[in-house]
Amino acid sequence: LPAPVKILEQRTVGPSLGEDSIRKGIISMIISACVIVLFMVFYYKASGLVADVALILNLVLTLAALAIFRATLTLPGIAGLVLSIGMAVDANILVHERIKEELRWGKTIRAAIDQGYHRAFITIIDSNLTTLIAGVFLYEFGTGPVKGFAVTLCIGILANIFTAVYVTRLIFDFITLRPGMKRLSI
Repeated sequence: LPAPVKILEQRTVGPSLGEDSIRKGIISMIISACVIVLFMVFYYKASGLVADVALILNLVLTLAALAIFRATLTLPGIAGLVLSIGMAVDANILVHERIKEELRWGKTIRAAIDQGYHRAFITIIDSNLTTLIAGVFLYEFGTGPVKGFAVTLCIGILANIFTAVYVTRLIFDFITLRPGMKRLSI
């Protein structure tokens, strides 16, 4: 739209302030990650450990992809990383709650896991796909910091789909295919 731009305020931020903001962002991300890990173990017991492994792998995959692209982790990038971790926690909670629901209905462990993943899959894909589409639009039409946020978010979402749908299922299959498995710690 042809609208005039009128500068109301202009600020210059020195590198020490930006560095301090990034340091505080990383510290807050580490603290929140520790709280999430503890919550998942406290609430979901051994299955929470499976979710925590997926979260750590999600973080490693996202940071590795950023390193491959030689991306600089800025404050908006940290925000994208935090949001993608939140989406990963959400995906794991969806799966775990569905499995608990199936177990309450009297299904066997294997049937509960199969149905839990089957029922949560469409919700996980839906939420992650809509976020991914939003990230693509942010990257396409955004500038500077918004693009950094979008790149980190999109990479984190792709890693999330892989870890939440494939990796955790693989771990659950490995754990529950042992003979004599009578109870799932969830």
